[in-house]
Amino acid sequence: MALIYYLTQIQFEFGAIRLLKQECERVGIQRPLIVTDPGVKAAGILQQALDALPGMAPCVFDQTPSNPTEAAVRAAVLAYQAGACDGLIAVGGGSAIDCAKGVAIAATHPGPLTHYATIEGGSARIGAHVAPLIAVPTTSGTGSEVARGAIIIVDDQRKLGFHSWHLLPKAAICDPALTLGLPAHLTAATGMDAIAHCMETFMAPAFNPPADGIALDGLQRAWSHIARATADGSDRDARLNLMSASMQGAMAFQKGLGCVHSLSHSLGGVDPRLHHGTLNALFLPAVVAFNAEAESIRKEHRMQRMAQAMGLDSGADIIPALKAMNARLGLPSGLAAVGVGPAQFDAVIRGAMADHCHKTNPRIASEQDYRDMLQQSL
Repeated sequence: MALIYYLTQIQFEFGAIRLLKQECERVGIQRPLIVTDPGVKAAGILQQALDALPGMAPCVFDQTPSNPTEAAVRAAVLAYQAGACDGLIAVGGGSAIDCAKGVAIAATHPGPLTHYATIEGGSARIGAHVAPLIAVPTTSGTGSEVARGAIIIVDDQRKLGFHSWHLLPKAAICDPALTLGLPAHLTAATGMDAIAHCMETFMAPAFNPPADGIALDGLQRAWSHIARATADGSDRDARLNLMSASMQGAMAFQKGLGCVHSLSHSLGGVDPRLHHGTLNALFLPAVVAFNAEAESIRKEHRMQRMAQAMGLDSGADIIPALKAMNARLGLPSGLAAVGVGPAQFDAVIRGAMADHCHKTNPRIASEQDYRDMLQQSL
């Protein structure tokens, strides 16, 4: 049975941040906690959010780390409780939005956060009484503003997923203007994250035709505009299409992801300094090669259909095109370039085998398969 669920309200336009107070009023948030990070604050985007809330007195937590942690969630919960807050506004990339989702759980549910992790059977324990959340993305990558999940590094250093339709933000305010100042390297890495979402979810075997259509359109938009947005951060059309692709990737990946994400989630837990989107970019070629042998991929011509969306002649062109795009964008040449070596492989493989994305890949990878993919990605 396929569960197909598209219910988030999305405001999508240049200048949409002006609607923030309107969305708070619609959702019923009167005293929000804004969850953000130092970079967003330094860029002046936090102030734009505050300016869009006239007459309100929001509290602010601006210490979200680049990979959200259980410790950061606890600190934000203290701010939420101290301010007697009744809802959350996440302003930032996927880290801030995921951190806010962790707060939405931890501020309203008892016990440790790990109790609610997907692989711990925690999804069913997340109730409708989670704190309401409005998401304002400032990058075009994770699409967490329209997704039901969050990825958080818990206290034992595992990078775990938390999934519930109750975590779906009550509103997403997608304002491409907020991404105009994003540095080139972050534009490239987050954009490749969006591409990975579109490709992985299209390759996932579950039956969800709407997700397939959304993913292919998102792939076409991202592939056509990522280089332009990276080269010229002020290109409004490229920023618009890249933000749409990011949103579409997350709308689609309710269908499932795969080995790219099981590997990047695991490696991100082993070494939290590594950027998730960059890791996805590095793993994509090896995983696409592995998936190309899957019966569902061959039977449904999915390699060819992705190639068409990317403007390529055939499915055989995808892997070299991915490698060429990574180089064109100035992303690292492989895992070794970001300090990852074979000594870390065993830990990464253990985490990947346990990750929630492992079982939704079109081919179920063995430990040796993962080792081969890591070696190919060096």
